[in-house]
Amino acid sequence: MLSVLSITISFVFSMLTTVPAMVSDSIIIPGANRLEEYLPLLKGKKVGLMGNQTSVAGDEHLVDVLLKNQVDLRFAFAPEHGFRGDIERGESVSNDVDAKTGLTLHSLYGTNKKADSIVNSIDVMIFDLQDVGARFYTYVVSMHQIMQLCADNGKKVIVLDRPNPNGDQVDGPVRKDDKFKSNVSYHKVAMIHGLTVGELAKMINGEGWLENGIQCDLTVIPVKNYDHTMKYELPVVPSPSLPNYTSVRLYMSLCLFEGTDISVGRGTDWPFQVVGYPNPVFGDFTFTPGVRPGMAAHVEQQGELCYGLDLRGVEAASEKFTLKYLIDFYKKSKMKDKFFARPDFFDKLAGTDMLRKQIIAGMTEKQIRDSWKEDLAAYKIMRKKYLLYPDFE
Repeated sequence: MLSVLSITISFVFSMLTTVPAMVSDSIIIPGANRLEEYLPLLKGKKVGLMGNQTSVAGDEHLVDVLLKNQVDLRFAFAPEHGFRGDIERGESVSNDVDAKTGLTLHSLYGTNKKADSIVNSIDVMIFDLQDVGARFYTYVVSMHQIMQLCADNGKKVIVLDRPNPNGDQVDGPVRKDDKFKSNVSYHKVAMIHGLTVGELAKMINGEGWLENGIQCDLTVIPVKNYDHTMKYELPVVPSPSLPNYTSVRLYMSLCLFEGTDISVGRGTDWPFQVVGYPNPVFGDFTFTPGVRPGMAAHVEQQGELCYGLDLRGVEAASEKFTLKYLIDFYKKSKMKDKFFARPDFFDKLAGTDMLRKQIIAGMTEKQIRDSWKEDLAAYKIMRKKYLLYPDFE
């Protein structure tokens, strides 16, 4: 059976370093650290966990904490990037055993036909993943899947809430049409949704987004001393391509480039901090995308000298979602509709095909923003119903 081993949160790639949480006047206490709130709910229960390298309580992995407290932990589900966060985006995550603990691992990224029977073997499912606040970040899809499985099988879900490092903004188009529903645009929320995972879980339940409108038995362990105005640097890197606070903030704006052939620095030491293409028209700064552990550039970019922007020096805390980088590169490219090399994927990231068409039509950022203002206002009203923390507005 399982033995209690010490888990050290470390990464096989040197660029992924941990950083301290930044707070206002009080120490932010994530839900996972509030043992007194959730350990009583686990007593005498068979427990499963949805987690990865971000699932920490203080300086220990949550698995260690649970086992140390005699929790009957049976297995863990792993999301995209795997249980240790070192798997490339989009790659399959195999069922395995965590070498550091002996804990049985199951993948929930993609299709797992045994998921129902796995969930049926426990009483309570814990969800503890660090989201970054963008609709296209797939950890929230994993949470939806957990909620659906538990609702279908009559099991309880406990969400250990964590701050949103981009929780000080709500922006971008709201996905309305199911035509654009995918793992990168799963929920009918703003592209920059402004919610913690706990708040989003409440929204999924409250808006009846689970199949047939059913609700899961949900408990959210809230973050203490947190509000949506706070600057928050993640204590553990959430995925290989977001190694620091600057990348997490710029990700909101730069991820849309993934629907083009423009490089956002994947396969370099500065993912989501540089932008470029193999053409000097895009700028004086140069870099060469390649392959790094858990992260690779698109094939057409690997080994190519790219010219563009170095955004490593931006004031990250004040960096919010903007279309300026995308519109500027589109204008410089002179490639018209060919600029969007993966139009279907771009539309899924955006949650609509209107944004791509508006950029091709030459609309300004203000004109584009005005076109989604009404939908965004309606979303903000809905969002208010589910907030657990003081808002930024």
